[in-house]
Amino acid sequence: MRAAPTTAWVAGLTAYSWLATTICAAWFARRFALADGRVLSVEQSLAWQGAIYAAWLPVIGIVWLVLRRFGAGLRGVLAAFATGLVIVPLEALVASLIDQTFAGGGDLAERALGRAPVCILLHTAIVAVGLAAAHHRRAAEASARNTLLQAALAEARATSVLDVAERLMVMAGARRVPVDITAVEWFGAADNYVVVHWDGREGLMRATLQSLEARLDPRLFARAHRSALVNLSKVSQAQPLSDGSWRLTLASGAEVVTSRTYRDALLKRLGRQASDSQAASMSSE
Repeated sequence: MRAAPTTAWVAGLTAYSWLATTICAAWFARRFALADGRVLSVEQSLAWQGAIYAAWLPVIGIVWLVLRRFGAGLRGVLAAFATGLVIVPLEALVASLIDQTFAGGGDLAERALGRAPVCILLHTAIVAVGLAAAHHRRAAEASARNTLLQAALAEARATSVLDVAERLMVMAGARRVPVDITAVEWFGAADNYVVVHWDGREGLMRATLQSLEARLDPRLFARAHRSALVNLSKVSQAQPLSDGSWRLTLASGAEVVTSRTYRDALLKRLGRQASDSQAASMSSE
């Protein structure tokens, strides 16, 4: 199940649940005499119960859309269960109309009221499966993002051991000191200056993060958020957070949080670099 796409196992579970429920319900339905004394055939019983539970299939899509819109947290749970205020009475009414079509007789309102407990149970089960699917999908996406990030960190560490001749002139107190670019942990924005962090020290450069990012090796440096540029080779740990962002722990112990906006931009860039690398490999062959 872990290897299968979320939509695949949800579709399979839905098909199995509908078929099993239809067969079981049809078997029980044939054991009771109808109002006019008729006995339904196997085919009629299956059609009767199949129609009732097929009416629930659109509900699965509705609940899934609600969870995609509001997420799988508390807001999503409340929104999904709130749909039951409309769905449960409607499904009870639909089931009662189908009952009358196949079985005949009976008061429609009374039938709908009798169907309500089962409808509540079915709606609750659909929400539960939807939440499981949402969390499964979220975990799969987080795993894929983490794999890309780990690949980027590995590439950055490999890049950092190369002979990188570039050095930055940084104001440290009253002196200007040269700093090897691979020694820098991260850059922080400070108005018209950039704060350079390296080897437990800090210094200033008169530049902007945007201009600095444009001249640095993208395999080595990545924007974490609008005010921080991080040396990926100095990242010792990357921890995913509940909101989808990352907490990057650097070699010095400093922590920088990568916002979702820059996380997605980084992943997009990594994906493009991977494609470029594959293309270059194929052309060399």
